[in-house]
Amino acid sequence: MLRALAVDDERPSLEELLYLLNADPRVGSAEGAGDATEALRRINRALESGPDGPEAIDVVFLDIQMPGLDGLDLARLLSGFARPPLIVFVTAHEDFAVQAFDLKAVDYVLKPVRRERLAEAVRRAAAQRGSAPRGTTPRIPVHEPDPDHIAVELGGVTRFVAVDDITHVEAQGDYARLHTDRGSHLVRIPLSTLEERWRSRGFVRIHRRHLVALRHIGELRLDAGTVSVLIGSEELQVSRRHARELRDLLMRRTTS
Repeated sequence: MLRALAVDDERPSLEELLYLLNADPRVGSAEGAGDATEALRRINRALESGPDGPEAIDVVFLDIQMPGLDGLDLARLLSGFARPPLIVFVTAHEDFAVQAFDLKAVDYVLKPVRRERLAEAVRRAAAQRGSAPRGTTPRIPVHEPDPDHIAVELGGVTRFVAVDDITHVEAQGDYARLHTDRGSHLVRIPLSTLEERWRSRGFVRIHRRHLVALRHIGELRLDAGTVSVLIGSEELQVSRRHARELRDLLMRRTTS
């Protein structure tokens, strides 16, 4: 059973989160803290009491934007501990996802919190707590409905984006941002994995940061020794090591 600490400076949000956590059968206890400073004091006491002590904390459900010490600051402090609790961020802001996962967060849940979405975060925390040494973060497998779609999360709702609609992919650390004509989506998959998975679907690496779909390339531009491609209205640079392969692929596509 998980022992949880929920941290949020907005009392209604904190009470709702505690209600949902206490209703989950995998959570043995859930307590609240109104700010990161109070949470840090509780976590310090928990660590002093030991992993089986009465104040032990397995996982912290942590808001990001709080006065004073914010959630990211607290997570950075905890990452330096020998046996830190697991972290699940619960926030109304999508913009901090990359930073959150760089801090080894188990999950990133968007407000307003849905019961089903929080239950998935609890499941991930319980699985990690039960199977992995503390301080490590195993890769969470990505399950997709079929090879023609990829699962993305938007506003706390899981949606499926058609691979054929993706124009290009941008690396962001161990994550990737998928670009379509209608917007972009951040997924927890390295660019190298998508390159291997989608090579047969006409995606090609043009730069260490970019993977593009050949069918969406509108122009190949040569200017003073530099090569770039035009995808919609966006121009992307092609690195020298990838330029020849890209030209060959485009030539074969136009002559086939």
